[in-house]
Amino acid sequence: MRNFLISLLLICLLSPFLRAQVDSDMPDTLRKKRLNTLIWGGSAFYTTTMTGLYFLWYADGEQRSFHFFDDNAQWQQVDKVGHVYSAYHFSRASAEAFRWTGMSPRKAALWGSLSGIFLMTPIEIFDGFSSNYGASWGDFIANTSGSALLYAQHALWREERLHLKFSFAPSGLASQRPNVLGNSLHTQILKDYNGQTYWLSFDVDRFLPPNTAYPKWLSVAFGYGAQDMLYARPEENFTQTGLRSYRQYYLGLDLDLKDIPTKSKFLKKLFFFVNMIKLPAPAVEYNRAQGWRWHWLKF
Repeated sequence: MRNFLISLLLICLLSPFLRAQVDSDMPDTLRKKRLNTLIWGGSAFYTTTMTGLYFLWYADGEQRSFHFFDDNAQWQQVDKVGHVYSAYHFSRASAEAFRWTGMSPRKAALWGSLSGIFLMTPIEIFDGFSSNYGASWGDFIANTSGSALLYAQHALWREERLHLKFSFAPSGLASQRPNVLGNSLHTQILKDYNGQTYWLSFDVDRFLPPNTAYPKWLSVAFGYGAQDMLYARPEENFTQTGLRSYRQYYLGLDLDLKDIPTKSKFLKKLFFFVNMIKLPAPAVEYNRAQGWRWHWLKF
C-alpha cells in the first residue's frame, strides 16, 4: 500500500512533464535546462515525500537493527504483484519525464527504470529498521521487476506493447476485518487484496503486420487475483476462519486508450492516467474452487 501511495504521489509530481503534452513539446536533442528542472525539482519533492513518509509511518514505531522479514507467502502474492504494478508505472512516468528533456525513447526508458528502482528502495530500508515490518527481498525483487519490464520492452521492441493495469471490486470480506482490509471504499481499494485484480494487457495490433484491419484500441489482457483472504498466510487464514484462500486467473478484453486519436492535451493526459486502470470488459475466469466462470463485465 505504501508503494502504491508513493508511486501515485510521484506520478502526480511528474504529470506536467508527461507526453500528454503535444508531440512538438518533445525535443529531439537533450535540453539541459529542462533536465536540470526535472532533476532538482524532482529531488526536492522526493526528499520531502520520503521525510513525510518516515514521520507519518515509522517515527512513532519501535526501531531496531536492520533485518529482513519473509512475507513471500502472504496474500497469495497479490501484494507482490501490486509492487510490480507500482514500480512499473512510476518508471513509466519517469521515462516520459525524461523524454520531455529531449532524451531518446530508449535512454529515457533506461533512466526511468533506474529511477523506479532507486526511488522505491528507501521504503524497503525504512521497513528494515522497523520492528513492525522488516525488509523484504520479495518486495525488492517485485519492485525491480516492474521497473525492468519497462526497459525490457524498449530494448526488445523500441516501444511499449505490454501494460500493467489494475481493477477493483468490493469483495464483501472487508467488514470482517476492517482494521486490516479497510473500513471504507477508498481504504479497501488499497488494503483489501480480495477485491484487487492486476492485469497484463497486450497491444495485439503491435504484434500484427502493418496496415492490418485489427482495431488498434482493442487489447487482450491476462488477470490475476485471489479470494477468501482474511489473514495473510493460508494456514492462519484457514485456522482462524475456516476459509481456504485461492487464486483467480482471467483472460479478457481490454481498451487501450492511448491509441484513441485526439489533439486535446487534457484528453492525452487523462488517457495516460486512466490507462493505468483496467476498464470493465468481458472476461473468462478460472479458479480451483469454482472452476470456469464467465463475466460479462469484469471489474
